[in-house]
Amino acid sequence: MPHKLRKIRKKRGSRTVGYGRVGQHRKSGSKGERKAGRHKHLWSYVLRYEPDYFGKKGFTSPKSLKQKQKVINVGKLEELAKTASEEKEGKIFLDLESLGYTKLLGTGKITKPLIVKVASCSKSAVEKIKEAGGQILLETQEQGE
Repeated sequence: MPHKLRKIRKKRGSRTVGYGRVGQHRKSGSKGERKAGRHKHLWSYVLRYEPDYFGKKGFTSPKSLKQKQKVINVGKLEELAKTASEEKEGKIFLDLESLGYTKLLGTGKITKPLIVKVASCSKSAVEKIKEAGGQILLETQEQGE
């Protein structure tokens, strides 16, 4: 049964708490895993080895939380056309939406006439595909028809 004057209460306030002045309670372990001093004398350690120790800071813009667009360039379309088997009006048909692409950009060259279905594209991509004799089907055009 616990009582009011147990040893730890009796020794409170004494300098050595009953362990003598030389040994100082050895073999009991120490609190070596503590992370004291991170804002004081260990600040240089935090900067060097654990820069995000104190967590996130700042504001996250809602624009950055939007889903990223997966883009493809016009120059890569001919490689995709080799695997495509569909043809419409004598031209190879590529459905980039089903392949996971959301935007077509105009970098590269194209020689084959292609019909490309995509959610959005740049002006230069449209020009290059039309010069090669192909056409682009945009989502907005299909919804309007």
